[in-house]
Amino acid sequence: MDETQALKALSALSDGTRLRMLRFLVQAGADGAAAGEIGAAVGSSPSRSSFHLAALAASGLVRPERVSRRVIYRVDFAALGGLMGYLIEDCCGGHPAVRACCAPTGTEKG
Repeated sequence: MDETQALKALSALSDGTRLRMLRFLVQAGADGAAAGEIGAAVGSSPSRSSFHLAALAASGLVRPERVSRRVIYRVDFAALGGLMGYLIEDCCGGHPAVRACCAPTGTEKG
């Protein structure tokens, strides 16, 4: 991930509703969720949900997919991992204490 991509992703996550949406979608996993379900989970109206989900999609962190009459949103885990890697490697200079905070623990959901 380069600086421009990181800035776009971080800008999208600077809004509390979008951050909650992303966290909800991370928990939803590969199945993702429909816009209405996401909005209901974070307390956002349908019109605001569409606005926020479009911003997340434009950032590259979320991918929409039309399935029949619904749009299913899923986290792009590669993009999210790229953002985390960018923050740890570039912004923090690979500092061991920072890297240790994000080391796999073997207790990930799966």
